[in-house]
This record gives sequence, C-alpha cells and structure tokens, in this order.
Amino acid sequence: MPDVSGVDPFAAVESLRAALDRAGIVFPSLAVDPQGTPRVRLVELGRVRPDVAMRLAEALQRGRAA
Repeated sequence: MPDVSGVDPFAAVESLRAALDRAGIVFPSLAVDPQGTPRVRLVELGRVRPDVAMRLAEALQRGRAA
C-alpha cells in the first residue's frame, strides 16, 4: 500500500535490494520499518561494515559519472 509519497515501501525495498545486489552489496537489515504508520512508511537501511559503505560510495560515484 503506497504511503503519502505515493510509493509502495515494499516495492521500494525490493527495487533497492535488487540494485544493491547487482553492485555486489548487501544491506542485511534492509526492510520496511515496522514502526512506521500506514500514512508514512520508512525504509530501514540498517548498519553496514565500513567496506560495504565504501563499495556503496564507489557504486554511487560510478553511477554519477555515467
């Protein structure tokens, strides 16, 4: 169910998970925040190791350069 943003948070999580997977990146805690309200749903990114954060930064920089 979409929230005020108009985006289904579960679809957003799966889309982000797929994009991260293509970059070889795993966010173990990636999920829809269970504490959110039906009106405002948040995506929980969780915590990652420093090497994962660095790979994410590199992937974003490569995408920006493309």
